[in-house]
Amino acid sequence: MFHRLSTDTLNWIFIIGVILFVIEIAFFHGGMIVSALFSGFFIYIGWKHFTKLWGKIFFWLGLISLVFSVLNMLAVRFLIVAAIVLFLVNYSKSKQESDIIKPSLPGPDIVNEQPTVQITPLFGHKLFGDQQTTDTVYQWRDVNIHGAFGDRTIDLSNTVLPNDTAVISIRHVLGNITIFVPYEVEVSIHHSAVFGRAHILGNHHRKLMNQSLFYQTEQYDHASSRVKIVTSQFSGDIEVKRI
Repeated sequence: MFHRLSTDTLNWIFIIGVILFVIEIAFFHGGMIVSALFSGFFIYIGWKHFTKLWGKIFFWLGLISLVFSVLNMLAVRFLIVAAIVLFLVNYSKSKQESDIIKPSLPGPDIVNEQPTVQITPLFGHKLFGDQQTTDTVYQWRDVNIHGAFGDRTIDLSNTVLPNDTAVISIRHVLGNITIFVPYEVEVSIHHSAVFGRAHILGNHHRKLMNQSLFYQTEQYDHASSRVKIVTSQFSGDIEVKRI
């Protein structure tokens, strides 16, 4: 459906959604947004204590409340209605217009594209639950993930890093991030958090409030094998240490 829409149409839908979101905050005292944040807090507490009965109750009550809170937001209602209308309009057009498929014959002026290979990422995107590298040797692949709740642990001592810059990019909402780096590897760390603490190669920040931190080892700019770490969290701790 969306491939038929122009960029301007999608931009207008996004702009109207943002305006409704701001109206809900400004004129309805936060509306269902406060309720959604409160439900998210219940989900986080319940997940951290999910092995206990009260933790399961907190988690599922928070999840159900979050779903209803999100569906009752003005912006979400508008997006749902817009999606239904666009689906009906595009479905009607598809019935009136038949797609014409033309065979593409190779000619002397056609340049063959370079063959590519799809590689399975080291981590997949996971909204709930913990993620960590295996305790056995594994093949390194750059990490680029986002998540909502849970902890992320990456141990670089069980892999062979390339003679280049290895990249770890993590965007997370609630939870802790732990990264173990071998002593012979140079590191650059760029971390931002709304709430939390940071322990980065012996540098301790006990209280982060909407801050960004940037550290790198002395020989990082001249090293052939190095790791670039970029992380962002809403609430949680980060620990980067040698192993």
